[in-house]
Amino acid sequence: MDPLKAASASAYSGLAAQSMRMRITAENISNAESTGSTAGADPYRRKTVSFAQELDSLSGANVVRVSEVGVDPSPFVVEYQPGHPAADDKGNVKMPNVNMIVEMTDMRMAARSYEANLQVIRQGREMSASLVDLLRST
Repeated sequence: MDPLKAASASAYSGLAAQSMRMRITAENISNAESTGSTAGADPYRRKTVSFAQELDSLSGANVVRVSEVGVDPSPFVVEYQPGHPAADDKGNVKMPNVNMIVEMTDMRMAARSYEANLQVIRQGREMSASLVDLLRST
């Protein structure tokens, strides 16, 4: 097993997984105020991302993949807005179960993980280039 190839495969899989996590988090943020279209209808439900580890047969590396995009079962927030089109007969509107603090934290963690995986790829390329330079000079 080539260690550089294994590290690259692992880092590339991390990039793909964190990219998906950022897309789902962005979707949650953009739908944080999306209510149902009719009275009493359910609003947008927050999505979650689950990861799984698997063995890459080509490189022999452990890689990460998105195993599931699910939904958060936590309850909706209910707000009193009697004039809203999605208000029930009591004037209550179900709001999405999206917490902006949680979403911003998830986005920041995904971005940092993405950057770390990108740095692994950069350093691998630099090491390969240095090795080629060393071999040329001898």
